Amino acid sequence: MGLFVGVTVLVLLMACLCRTGEGPDLIQPDRDGQALSGRGFGPGQGGITRQQALNLWVCGGIYVVLAALSACRIASGNDYWVYTNMFNLIAQNRHVSSEFGFNALVRLMQYFFGTEGYSYLPIFGLFSLLTVYFFLRAVYEQGDWFLGSLFLFLMNGYYFSSFNSVRYYLVLAIALYSIKYVLRGEYLKFLLWILAAAAFHKSVLVVIPLYLGANWLAGIRLRRWHYALGLLLVLSLVFGRDIYRFLIFKIYPFYENSMFDTVEYSLTNILKCLGTLGLSLICYRTSVQDCRRNRFYFFLNLGGLALYTCGAFIPEVSRVAYYLVVPQIFLIPNLLRGVENKSLRRVLTGGTALAFAAYFALFLRSAYDVNVRLLPYLNWIFN
Repeated sequence: MGLFVGVTVLVLLMACLCRTGEGPDLIQPDRDGQALSGRGFGPGQGGITRQQALNLWVCGGIYVVLAALSACRIASGNDYWVYTNMFNLIAQNRHVSSEFGFNALVRLMQYFFGTEGYSYLPIFGLFSLLTVYFFLRAVYEQGDWFLGSLFLFLMNGYYFSSFNSVRYYLVLAIALYSIKYVLRGEYLKFLLWILAAAAFHKSVLVVIPLYLGANWLAGIRLRRWHYALGLLLVLSLVFGRDIYRFLIFKIYPFYENSMFDTVEYSLTNILKCLGTLGLSLICYRTSVQDCRRNRFYFFLNLGGLALYTCGAFIPEVSRVAYYLVVPQIFLIPNLLRGVENKSLRRVLTGGTALAFAAYFALFLRSAYDVNVRLLPYLNWIFN
């Protein structure tokens, strides 16, 4: 646990040196007159400034720390040995239920590193490098407050959880990265990234209607029939669960009557969605009403709240809901920075930081559980 806390503190201290407002803007302004998000890693048309150079060094250092910790792990995560067994089956040309892109990449790595001994370590290492890259690039390019977004990314346990569900967290990172294309109206690039990600975990396909729908809602003036349609969708989760379960089991038949086929309400995630909703309503006039990007994140959060409260019958509901709630790491800092009253802003920022720090402490305690096994941390260098 001490190592996880130490790395988290180190990374956040490094992030204090990064000022993302210095980078070239990648996103065109929306019709409300506000930039939709982000900046790039490279220099702008006028060359690179000293702060931009520092940003690159800081992000590079953060990437090395996070990628190395993840890539060097061994026997970390409840699914670790499940994946090593999958690698063995792929090497034997036997059937595995994973998607073709994942299988092809594993075969490619086995071609270079073999299939005996510790040949699975480079495969885990490659997925670590890719996952951390897409997460960190999304945070840097789309987060107006880099430190705040990175803090929430770490405090929510998304980084450390990626040690476990290898395929899912890679596509979750790609989905988060692809949001910039939705906000910029570059829908073909968005679709290509999501289709590529679906070759590793097909659950990511749900973001196509969800992200496009949220972007459409963010760009229009809501009328009564929009609210009625939203209510109808929520009611369909309540009264049409048999239809949803039928469709889900057609895509994932092995979930039916499995250990995952249970109704469990995630109180923690419901509270996080409600807290984000409450903060959004407090800051609605200053940060949401006239900012299309924040409205986009706002509708995603509403969708996540609806899934967690009314869609608990969906096996592994968080596999869908995380696509909607992870963008909270962009919305919450945007809301806090938009509070005009300095005293209120300090109170809200401090309260938010304490709440997520408390959640992180609980997350670390649960990391020893037999169904999680993220701790104790072992690595192939010293262990």
